[in-house]
Amino acid sequence: MNRRTFSKTLAGGMLGAATLARGPLDPAAAGSGLVESPFKISIMIWTVFHGLPFEQRLEKVAEAGYRAVELVTETSKWSEDDFRRYNKKRGELGITFDTTCSVRHGVGDPSVREGFLADVREQLKIMEKIECRTLNVMSGNVVPGLSPEAQHASCVEGMKRAAELVDGKGITLLLENIDLEENPHYYMWSMPDAFKIIDEVNHPQVKVLYDFFHAQISGGNLISNLQKHIDKVGLAHIADVPGRHQPGTGEINYLNIYRKLAELNYNRYVAMEFFPIGDPVKILAQARHEALQTAQTPHS
Repeated sequence: MNRRTFSKTLAGGMLGAATLARGPLDPAAAGSGLVESPFKISIMIWTVFHGLPFEQRLEKVAEAGYRAVELVTETSKWSEDDFRRYNKKRGELGITFDTTCSVRHGVGDPSVREGFLADVREQLKIMEKIECRTLNVMSGNVVPGLSPEAQHASCVEGMKRAAELVDGKGITLLLENIDLEENPHYYMWSMPDAFKIIDEVNHPQVKVLYDFFHAQISGGNLISNLQKHIDKVGLAHIADVPGRHQPGTGEINYLNIYRKLAELNYNRYVAMEFFPIGDPVKILAQARHEALQTAQTPHS
């Protein structure tokens, strides 16, 4: 199951290879891990290398120069032998599983609160097996008969209850925005509202997953919201609009976003979550290199 399908299920319900680089890609910089940046780079695995065995997908990730992978529901189908094999492979490649997302119940529906918390508890066990430190959750759909104020309050209370389960354990919980074009019934589509929820939860281990793709479709104002709420951002997702392809294929100026992230000393993960136009390994390497190179540009 991919992430887009997962968000909808939870809620209930060729161009040339364009690139951003102003010069040729430096393969050594793209793959060596020697380029320094205030933030770290990851890949959301559901968007790339489909049809390959999981271990080969990890090899492709490493070939593109990445050392971190985000998961969706992959672990739900793994046997104990799978956990051992995939942990061994990621260890050989120096890859971290930085984030996972397999909480089936939405935090915005108070009627499934105990199911949501049970999901979180179960995911914490899985995260321990794969040494993952970040868990993404969804609001779920608008609940019929529940006012927006009540659903907002449910999100706040649910995240507070989940925070009790991870308090002091070094785990970060994320609440993600999804645009209404992708799911017209989804509750948490507004970035200002997402940041307001996290502000009211007021726990250092509860943050927002700032998905720039969804946020652009939902109203834009990307850098202003980032600058105002950088302390509440626990993860950033990268894809251009329209089409969810690599930066440089659409309307979002990711160069300015990378510079702003660096200027604000953002030191968490930035995850590439796009469908590459062109050779996936080359395009992913290019995207990584561009992000790191741009983050090092001196700020005026």
